[in-house]
Amino acid sequence: MLDLAMNAPEPRRIAGATGDWEIVIGLEVHAQIATQAKLFSGSSTRFGAEPNANVSYGDAAMPGTLPVLNRGCIAQAVRTGLGLKSRINLTSSFDRKHYFYPDLPSGFQLTQLFQPLVSGGEVLVEMGPGLVRRVRLDRIHVEQDAGKLVHDMDPAMSFVDVNRGGMPLMEIVSRPDIRSPEEAAAYLGKLRLIMRYLGTCDGNMQEGSIRADVNVSVCRPGQYEKWLEDGDFSHLGTRTEIKNVNSLRFVQQAAEYEARRQIAVIEDGGTLIQETRLYDPDRGETRSMRSKETAEDYRYFPDPDLLPLVIEQAWVDGLGAGLAELPDARKARYIADFGLSDYDASVLTAERENGEYFEAVAQGRDGKQAANWVLNELFGRMKRDEGVDITNCPVSPAQLGGIIDLIGAGTISGKIAKDLFEIVYTEGGDPARIVEERGMKQVTDTGAIEAAVDAVIAANPAQVDKAKQNPKLAGWFVGQVMKATGGKASPAAVNEIVAAKLGL
Repeated sequence: MLDLAMNAPEPRRIAGATGDWEIVIGLEVHAQIATQAKLFSGSSTRFGAEPNANVSYGDAAMPGTLPVLNRGCIAQAVRTGLGLKSRINLTSSFDRKHYFYPDLPSGFQLTQLFQPLVSGGEVLVEMGPGLVRRVRLDRIHVEQDAGKLVHDMDPAMSFVDVNRGGMPLMEIVSRPDIRSPEEAAAYLGKLRLIMRYLGTCDGNMQEGSIRADVNVSVCRPGQYEKWLEDGDFSHLGTRTEIKNVNSLRFVQQAAEYEARRQIAVIEDGGTLIQETRLYDPDRGETRSMRSKETAEDYRYFPDPDLLPLVIEQAWVDGLGAGLAELPDARKARYIADFGLSDYDASVLTAERENGEYFEAVAQGRDGKQAANWVLNELFGRMKRDEGVDITNCPVSPAQLGGIIDLIGAGTISGKIAKDLFEIVYTEGGDPARIVEERGMKQVTDTGAIEAAVDAVIAANPAQVDKAKQNPKLAGWFVGQVMKATGGKASPAAVNEIVAAKLGL
């Protein structure tokens, strides 16, 4: 039996009227390849163009036109496969998938059925602190996207926008290793993160850059293990496919609803059919779209206009040598090199840009201190502003690093630093110059601090007696002195002088 669970929790079970059931899920993820041109033409892949603006003669299937494969798309797919520990097939080919495609002028889709570019691979999915699931991949093949039908512009007809027609896609097909709706969402999120780190897909789900077909079935406890042993898919039950789910939350909700629907059908004496369904997020339910087609329905055959794709191992090796550091490796490095907690390292690696910003701040500085300022002050402040994230943050790494340097030099206290951060965030400017021009330097003159301490002690004799009985109350005097000095007194000097004056 294959070890898929690693150290993960038990698969999710659902209690039915006739006993417990388990969920089995596999995902087919369509990820738009990050290139400037389409898979078989030079048309732009820019999102938001006017309808049918990004269409070449080839995209429109004009007579006499032939597809020309975009080398950059293949390179991006290879990088993705390498990042997912897959096998790159040096020989692959394209096939025609004939179906009713009203939004593809050619009437067929170019894809890779018989010989995909990439085989195998895995995604490690964290399901909690120290809890990891391994989800195996079956294949990654390259294909072109279809266009879009618009039905709400005229009551009597539909319109066709072919801008998406021919867009380069990677279809990343998992094995049915996912055992809960939560894990399905986590898997898709991790896959998206890896591709964003690699730069092979922008991961913008709102623009349709990633869409998932969610395959769901249910089985009795123990049946999944039988499938692992003998490979008989009948143990897993009849599956349904939920098409084009475009958010992590919807993936989880759709899988949860569909599993419970299937259990109800079976326990009511009904028969499940293999079908394609859609998820309605407004109603929180799936509904039937069509019966599930078989390979015969698509009438696949090798494309006669495209030669087999043959790539060299040296080229693949060169792409592998230039891969970016992936999130798991970066997280491990942050824990080892900077001494960060698992949680802090996870947050800083949750987006590639987060880590890049943090590392720029931490360069030549204390990593833990840099992380605290990025996570607590910067991220906390950005949460209050709608539409602000690390990519358009008003505080640059150099500015935040400058604030940390001023603390380290003793020029400002931690309290002043927070005030300074707010000024830099809202107004901009060089932190050192702002401190100088606005008189924000902390007071380190022990004579001035001692005078402030004496004044507070003289004005509060009752508190002095209490502090001598309970030394913890000395903090009250420190607070009063800081208040009296406008927060500019050195906290370390104030603590030392207060303790000496009170005889603590």
